[in-house]
Amino acid sequence: MATRRSYGSYDDGCAAAHALDLIGERWALIIIRELLLGPKRFGDLQRDVIGIGPTALTQRLHELETSGVLTRRELPEPARVAVYDLTDWGRELEAVNAALSLWAVSSPGLPVEAGMSPDTLVLAMRAHARPGPVGGPDLVVGLRLTDSRIESAPPVQYVGTITESGTVMARGLPPQGPAAAVEASTGAWKACIFAAVDPAEAPGVSVSGDADAVRSLVAATRFEPHPASGA
Repeated sequence: MATRRSYGSYDDGCAAAHALDLIGERWALIIIRELLLGPKRFGDLQRDVIGIGPTALTQRLHELETSGVLTRRELPEPARVAVYDLTDWGRELEAVNAALSLWAVSSPGLPVEAGMSPDTLVLAMRAHARPGPVGGPDLVVGLRLTDSRIESAPPVQYVGTITESGTVMARGLPPQGPAAAVEASTGAWKACIFAAVDPAEAPGVSVSGDADAVRSLVAATRFEPHPASGA
């Protein structure tokens, strides 16, 4: 297979061009996106990045590891499985992913009906995250999402923390006694985040605890198109 020439080999010293040499190949940034919230096994990545074959995934992982964007390591006992994880430098690409997301929402061709993996949907929430109301209470909401694109997909647990200084979304279990807990498919939850559907009334969304806390999470992370889109 022929190796694509780098932009630098054409005497282009632009750092943005070099960035494209590092992460501009097909699937590269999508793989990075799926690792922004934490490490995954090869099989997890192949499941979550729909359409990629094992050969292409292996090649992209090797290239990203060689360039220092990610690393392959083994989890300690009792897991003892190999996972791929972003380096500190690689994790800085979340800002790039968020900037691309915020820019692309103005596109008239945005496939708003297409599915999203759980991590991708939560990253969209992070990209749009805003502080809670000034003087409002701090709220913690557990969010359990199942990929609606994949039959029998395992659920993934997240926790959202809303304060007047900011809203944080992370993968993991919430602390004991969250204000509310949500279980949903990514398709159903996307309707809440992208179409402002009330989570307490959305088909396919189960809310336990304080429904207003869940509404606060949606309000703090929902999709807000750029005015240039005319939406």
